Amino acid sequence: MLAILGWLLALVIGACLFVAAWPQALGLEQAPVVAQVVSMRVGVVGIALVLAVLLLLLVGWRRVRPFVLGVVSMLVVFSLVSFGIHASRGLDDGQRIDGSEDLVVLTWNTLGDEPGVDEIARVIDETGADAVMLPETTLELGVGVAETLRERGERFWVHTTGYSPAYGALNTTLLISAELGTYTTDAEVGGTRTLPTVVARPDDGDGPVLVSAHPVAPVPQQMRNWRADLEFVASLCGEGDSVIVGGDLNSTLDHWAGLGASGGDLGTCRDAASQVGAGAVGTWPTWAPPWLGAQIDHVLATPDWEPVAARVLTGLDDAGTDHRPVLVQLHRAG
Repeated sequence: MLAILGWLLALVIGACLFVAAWPQALGLEQAPVVAQVVSMRVGVVGIALVLAVLLLLLVGWRRVRPFVLGVVSMLVVFSLVSFGIHASRGLDDGQRIDGSEDLVVLTWNTLGDEPGVDEIARVIDETGADAVMLPETTLELGVGVAETLRERGERFWVHTTGYSPAYGALNTTLLISAELGTYTTDAEVGGTRTLPTVVARPDDGDGPVLVSAHPVAPVPQQMRNWRADLEFVASLCGEGDSVIVGGDLNSTLDHWAGLGASGGDLGTCRDAASQVGAGAVGTWPTWAPPWLGAQIDHVLATPDWEPVAARVLTGLDDAGTDHRPVLVQLHRAG
């Protein structure tokens, strides 16, 4: 009976490890608990390896030795597979952004304006960003940043959608360089349910649709809204459209398995960082080193935009927000 129970337990452990490594195989990537576990692949791998070491302390007990060795083997295989998937998305955090004639996109969740006007303006100025997606950023701060940049000879249009102007987290701002032309916020397209998303369309119809997105986090009470938010963002990346999305998407590539279309990761949009080998550098939280954190801040673009380079800015961890900025250089194909 003990042997039977041991094998049954081993099968359950193996099934759990399989789901944790590749939930997409069973369509469970957005399921409660699984969604949270798969977000932190490196952390889960670390836990698995610690458990393997602790179990090896019991290997001298003959009656449980087969069970222990079996579970340890599964933990080691899980760790190798899961870390391999993680590393395949790219750990290069030193790519150089050279805008030249290309489009430079910056996204940074400011945690309710925390870095302040001067710091955000400095980062935009130094990186040469043309489009800046700022979740959890108020209209007041966006205007302040634009005014500061104007004093430096750079003009930006400010677009903000706010569900509560007095509470920073319920605002999302998009800054667009005047060199890209004029844009109008599309208030008819809909939006994310809990936290706002800005969709801006070029007035002359020539440039890309720019989206500053902020789906809600997959906390237990928001799972339905989280799924709906991701579906909405995916719907913006339709066939034939030129779209660039940036923001705190509160999700990793694993969560998008069922939302891609025509080779895209989210709709037809492709994650720029993973395309150029930087998609496994953690953007949240800032207290965790980049190799450990979750990759939930993204810049994506439709296939008419080719990613040239991407970099998570790791030198701003003391700026007041718990997110790292993501900077991407995009080249317009053709």
